[in-house]
Amino acid sequence: MTTAASRTGTPTVVLVHGAFADSSSWSGVVARLLAAGIPVKAVSNPLRGITEDAAYVASQLQQTEGPVLAVGHSYGGAVITNAASRADNVVGLVYVAAFAPDEGESLMDVEGNSKDSVLTAVLLPVQYPTTSGTETEFYIDPAKFHDAFAADVAEKDAAVMAATQRSASSLAFSTPTSDPAWKKLPSWAIVATGDKAAGSDVLLQMAQRAGATITEIDASHVVMVTQAQAVTDVIMQALDGLSR
Repeated sequence: MTTAASRTGTPTVVLVHGAFADSSSWSGVVARLLAAGIPVKAVSNPLRGITEDAAYVASQLQQTEGPVLAVGHSYGGAVITNAASRADNVVGLVYVAAFAPDEGESLMDVEGNSKDSVLTAVLLPVQYPTTSGTETEFYIDPAKFHDAFAADVAEKDAAVMAATQRSASSLAFSTPTSDPAWKKLPSWAIVATGDKAAGSDVLLQMAQRAGATITEIDASHVVMVTQAQAVTDVIMQALDGLSR
């Protein structure tokens, strides 16, 4: 367990993936941070909904020794927005093509305002069991995965990503945010200008609202895969900013 006395020194970068993905999506970024001597770990996001996912990620943040820079991709941004408020060792936030919702706001609300996102048109529903019955989860139609989610990834690689994607609970999209951490912590944001999944327009609007230091990159939604060095550079900028 992290103690108050230990929250000094270089922050550990904790990476949180989004929906339809897993921690391997951070591999290029992790490799570069390790090469630079930066402590880093990628947390597995349960994708069961904001409430459960934020609680799990908050426990991972809190149990990380020393200060933490929380980094979220896509839905992972909504998760760190909620989780970081529950972990008193988080010192900053980085949003990578990620949602930064406000209090009372759900991702369903956000996506409804996007003119760039095609996500709702490419999702397919399936059911999964819960302790009280069943719930709906969504995955991206594999035939539409490349164009909607990873347009700048080679088609053969996007096909692998589509086949290994993880479904996300409907609760990830319908549950409102509470106590957004960006209101209390410095933040940085990468907006992928070719993002057809989350939607470049709404991500830029949320980053501006959060007062984040914004970097725009010509990339698809999976910018951390196709532009791993550029994403690493922004994380390093955040670490440098926090050190000051």
